Amino acid sequence: MRETSTRQMKRQGFFLLVSIILIFSIFGTIVFSVSKKTSREMAASAIQNLSESLDLLQCTIEAILRSEAEFQELIAQEVAHADDPEAFIRNCNKNQTMSKLSLILAGQTEGISNDGQPFTAEGLDFSAGGTVAGLPISQSYLNYMGTWSYTIKCPVERDGETIGTLYAEYVYDAIDQSLPNGFYNQQATLYIMDAESQRFVLKPKGMGQRSAGHLNLTDFYRANSIQDTTIRSEVDECLRTGKNALFYHDIRAVHALNYMWAVNGGTIFLVGYVPVQAIQQEGRTVNQNIMIVVVSLLAAFFLCIGLYYLSWRQQEKLRREQESERRLHSQQLAEALRAAQIASESKTTFLSNMSHDIRTPMNAVLGFATLLARDAENPVKVREYTKKIMASGQHLLSLINDILDVSKIESGKVVLNLEQFVLNDVISSVDAIIQPMAKAKGQEFHLEVSGIHHEYLIGDETRINQILINLLSNAVKYTPEGGQIWFRMIGLKQHSSQYEHIRIEVEDNGYGMTPEYLKTIFDAFSRAENSTTNKVQGTGLGMAITKSIVEMMGGSIEVSSEMGRGSLFRVELELRVCEEAAGRQFWQQREISRVLAVVGNAEGRENIENLMQETGVQLDIVATPQAALEEIRGGEAFQALLLDWEDFGLPAARTLREALPDAVPLLLLAEFDAEGMEEALAFRRTEPLTKPFFVSAFRAKIAELWDETAGAPEPDEDDVLKGLHFLAAEDNEINAEILAELLEVEGATCVIVEDGRQAVERFQSAPPGEFDAILMDVQMPVMGGHEATRAIRALAREDAAAIPIVAMTANAFTEDEKAALDAGMDAHVPKPLRMEQLKKVMKQCMKGGCT
Repeated sequence: MRETSTRQMKRQGFFLLVSIILIFSIFGTIVFSVSKKTSREMAASAIQNLSESLDLLQCTIEAILRSEAEFQELIAQEVAHADDPEAFIRNCNKNQTMSKLSLILAGQTEGISNDGQPFTAEGLDFSAGGTVAGLPISQSYLNYMGTWSYTIKCPVERDGETIGTLYAEYVYDAIDQSLPNGFYNQQATLYIMDAESQRFVLKPKGMGQRSAGHLNLTDFYRANSIQDTTIRSEVDECLRTGKNALFYHDIRAVHALNYMWAVNGGTIFLVGYVPVQAIQQEGRTVNQNIMIVVVSLLAAFFLCIGLYYLSWRQQEKLRREQESERRLHSQQLAEALRAAQIASESKTTFLSNMSHDIRTPMNAVLGFATLLARDAENPVKVREYTKKIMASGQHLLSLINDILDVSKIESGKVVLNLEQFVLNDVISSVDAIIQPMAKAKGQEFHLEVSGIHHEYLIGDETRINQILINLLSNAVKYTPEGGQIWFRMIGLKQHSSQYEHIRIEVEDNGYGMTPEYLKTIFDAFSRAENSTTNKVQGTGLGMAITKSIVEMMGGSIEVSSEMGRGSLFRVELELRVCEEAAGRQFWQQREISRVLAVVGNAEGRENIENLMQETGVQLDIVATPQAALEEIRGGEAFQALLLDWEDFGLPAARTLREALPDAVPLLLLAEFDAEGMEEALAFRRTEPLTKPFFVSAFRAKIAELWDETAGAPEPDEDDVLKGLHFLAAEDNEINAEILAELLEVEGATCVIVEDGRQAVERFQSAPPGEFDAILMDVQMPVMGGHEATRAIRALAREDAAAIPIVAMTANAFTEDEKAALDAGMDAHVPKPLRMEQLKKVMKQCMKGGCT
C-alpha cells in the first residue's frame, strides 16, 4: 500500500512537474513575443528620434547659413551707400563667424580685404551651384590659417546697378559652437562633409571619439570597410540628388545605423553613425525589467517548492563563484604583469629606435666636423662643410621637436609655421644628409628636378624637410648595398598662378613591401616584418607622421611596392608662390644682363629657362659647345657661362674657357661630389655649381665670385646688428659666451646678466638709450624671463614700454611663442640661436613691426 502511494505521489509529482514546465513554457513564449514586439516598436521609435535629431541639426546649420547670408546682404547695402566702398571694407572688423570680408568692384579682377591685403576670387570654386538664401556658396577649402572655410558672395547694388561683389569667408568652427553637445549620450558620431569635394570639414564637439580621424568620404569608407556596392550606390545617389539616406552597416565590429543627411539643398552633408545598441537601449531596458520579473517569479516558485534544494544550490553556486573569482583575480594579476612588462619593453624599444634616428643627422654633423678639421685651410670647403653641418644640426633639432610633438600630431593640434623659403635650400639640406648615408652603403643617389617655375615659396620648411628625410632615409635603410635611389621633384600643371603644384617622388630598387603591409604602412608603430628588414631599426612613427603632415598641408601621399623590386612614394603638394622683389635688383647691381648656358639634355634646358624667366636676365641656351663657340665668336657679350659637366666634360670646358674673356666666369653644372673636375677647376675663373640648377644657388655663386673680384660691385650687406648694444639675460655660461661671440662678429656688443632679476635691475639703473634691445632667456633661476619682462614693462620710465624684448629660449612650440608675446615680449627666437633669424627680428623691431 505504501509502495503504491509512493508510486502515485511520484506520478502526481511527475504530472505536476510537466504541467509546471508547460505553463512556464507558454508563459515564457508570451513574454518573449512581447519583448520582441517591444524591441521592434522602440527601435522604430528610436530611428524616428534619430531622424528628428538630424532634422534639428540640419535646421540649426541652415539657420546659421541663412543668418550669415542675411547679415552679408545688410553689409552689402551699407557698402553700396558708402562714399568709398573699399575704405568701408578695410574698416570692417572680424566677428565670431566671419574670418575675412573682401570686395571686388565691378570691372576689376582684384579687390581689397578687411585685413588690408589684396584679394582675388581666383581659387574659390562656386561651380557646384550651391546657394544660401539665393547667394552662391563656394566649395569648402583650407584658408591661410589652415582652417576649413567657405565663402558666400553677394552682389553690391546701388540704384539698381551692380557696382561690385562682396565676398565673406566663414569658418566651420563657428558652426560647431551652435550645435548641441552630442546626442544619444554622445555615442553618435557626426562629421560635416563638403558635398563637392567629399572632404570632412568639421567634427563637432562631443560627437563620439576622434580616434578615427577621417579626412574624407573615401577614407571613411576605407576605415569602416564599407564596400557593399548597393550601399555605396545609395550614398552616391544621395550625393547626386541631395536626398537623405539611412542604412545599417557594422562599424568596427559594432552593428550601427549609418546616415547621410543633406543640408542646404545638398551643398554639405551630415555624415556619421549611431550604434544600434544605443538606439535599442530603451527596449533592452524594458526587456531586462520583464526578465527580472520573470526570473523573480521563477525564483519565488522554486523557493516555495524546494527551499532546502535552493539553499544547497545557492551554497554550491557561491562556492563556484568564489573559485571563479579567485581564478579571474589570478588571471588579471598575470595579465597586469604581462602588460607592465610589455609597456617597459615598448618604452625601451622606442628609446632605442629614437636613438638610431637621432644618430642619422648626428653622424653627418660629426663626419663633416672631422672633414672641417682636416680642410681648415681651404675656405671654400670650410664654407661648404659649415653649411652642411648647419643643415644637419637643424634637422636634428627638428627631429627632437618631432619626438616631443608626436602626441600633438596624432591629436591634430600641430600648427603649420608658414614662412617664405627657398626650394634650393630644402633640396640642398636634404642632399647633405642623404648623400653620405647612401655613399656609406655604396648606393647611387640620383637627384632630378624638372618643371619647377618658382623656387621662392611659402610653407612650413621644417615639415617639408621632415617629409623628405623620412622618405629618403627609409629608402636608404631598406635598400641593400649597391642599390639605387631616385629623388625627383616635378612641377605639375598649376591649378592657380598663385600656387606651385609639386610632385615629390622617392623611388628605390630595395626590398619592397608585401601587399598586406602596404595596407598598414601609414599606421603608427607599424614596420615591415621579415628577416631582412628586421635588421633595420626604426620607431614605426615615420610614415604615420609623414602622412599627417602631408594631409595638414592639404596634400596627398600614396605608395606602390613589389617584393624584391623596390618601392615608389608619391607626394603632391600645392605651395603658395612668393615673389622676391629684390631679384632683378641683384642682377642689375652686378651689371649681369645676359647669360649663356650649354646643356645637352632638353629637360635640363627647359628647367633652367623656367627658373630664369623672372630674373630679367636674357638667357641664351644651346645644346652643344660648338653652338656656344659660335655665339661667343660672333661678338655676343655674356657676363657668365653655364656648362653641363656630365654632358660635355673637360674638353668642352677647356675650349670654352679659352674662348671666353678673363672676366666672364665659367660655371660647371655637376652632381654633388662629381669626380674628375679637378683639372677643369684649375682654369681661371672656373667654379662648380651643384645640380639641380636653381636661381638662388646661381645667385650665391655669382655673389661669391663678384666679392672675390677687385673692383666688382659689392652687394648690399645685411648690417642690421652693427653698432647695436644689447642687454642679454642668459644663465648658461656656454650659451652666454656663444651669444657674445656671435654678436661681436656682427659688430654688436652686449651686457650679459645671469637671471631675470639682474636684467630688471641693470635696465632700471641704465640711462635711457644705453641699450637698443633686450635678449631674454625664459627659464632662469631667481626670476624667469616672462616675469622679468612684465617687471620691465611696468617700470616708470618712457623707454620701458618701447624697448624691444626678444624671447631667446629652447621652448620652440607655438604655445611657447604665444606665452612670450602675452608676457609683453616683442618677438620669439628659438634656440639654438641663428643670427639670420635674429637679424630679421631686429629689422622688424626697428621698423616698429615686431611679430
